[in-house]
Amino acid sequence: MATCPECEGAINLKDDVQQGEIVVCGDCGVDLEVISITPTITLALAPQEAEDWGE
Repeated sequence: MATCPECEGAINLKDDVQQGEIVVCGDCGVDLEVISITPTITLALAPQEAEDWGE
């Protein structure tokens, strides 16, 4: 279990969640990145993917 840094909603995570994994908040829909898993699970806003505009 973790808390969304955007809306502070509770997020249920799988037992095998990995550092660097992207998860979605069920309450606000924002993409979050798992920053660390020990000693507690820490989430942060996932970096936005930049458009390459066909380059």
